Amino acid sequence: MLSDPAQNKSSRVEAAIPARAGAGLKPEHIAEILETRADIGFFEVHAENYMGAGGMPHRQLEDIRKDYPVSLHGVGLSIGGETALDKAHLQRLAELNKRYEPGLFSEHLAWSTHDTTYFNDLLPVPYDQATLDRVCDHIDEVQDVVGRRMLLENPSTYIAFERSTMSELDFLKAIARRTGCGLLLDVNNVHVSCTNHERSAEDYLSEFPMAEVGEIHLGGHAPDMDDAGRPLLIDAHDREVDEAVWALYEQVIAHVGPVPTLVEWDNDIPAWPVLLKEAQAADQILARHRSANYRQAV
Repeated sequence: MLSDPAQNKSSRVEAAIPARAGAGLKPEHIAEILETRADIGFFEVHAENYMGAGGMPHRQLEDIRKDYPVSLHGVGLSIGGETALDKAHLQRLAELNKRYEPGLFSEHLAWSTHDTTYFNDLLPVPYDQATLDRVCDHIDEVQDVVGRRMLLENPSTYIAFERSTMSELDFLKAIARRTGCGLLLDVNNVHVSCTNHERSAEDYLSEFPMAEVGEIHLGGHAPDMDDAGRPLLIDAHDREVDEAVWALYEQVIAHVGPVPTLVEWDNDIPAWPVLLKEAQAADQILARHRSANYRQAV
């Protein structure tokens, strides 16, 4: 029988996410993580993998939660969808937040449902007033039901909508201002989208509302070409973080200081030491700028 979650809270580490690097938690890594007591800042889990009431996934996550802070990352709420949010799904998110006390809770600026169909993709939204109003209403509902601030992740995009009347940055700024939500800055998504739309990632980041950023994501992308022979990047999460993304990340941390940073690797999942090495690379950047900020302060 699964133990009562309330009885386990007293034996857990503090919930707050440190300004260190973390990694996405994968079932095939858990035994090794617990055996080696890996030195890592936190683990992030996809909420939809823990929507059941009990079983092995919850037993494993309870073991992890005793030793590490966790962040909860939703992928199926369809914040940008045209229909009402799924009340049952939203309630399960609220229960997971209560059960595991994650230091951070986040979702995507995307839609993934239509009527009763669920797509295995995070699909883009147009940046116009009607969509802004709908997304803000949905975020208000999420934060009311879950009872905490949510972070919203910037998307990776491959197309632009003709009906858009504002930039992605203005759209995100308006959402944060109206709802009070925070932002999750995915640096790989910035690089992917800016490459695909032939824009400057540096310019995008220079205007990003960094004061609202509660977490950063890094991940790998797959290079391709479009029908016209131009570079096309796919947000694949199936390989190491690209050098161009590391360079952008270093610029962000140099500007804003250390922020909790998550390395995503969701496909073609490597052995645990490989993923840990990626997190350690991010940790080294965070530590370097933490030291620099300390020297400036004194």
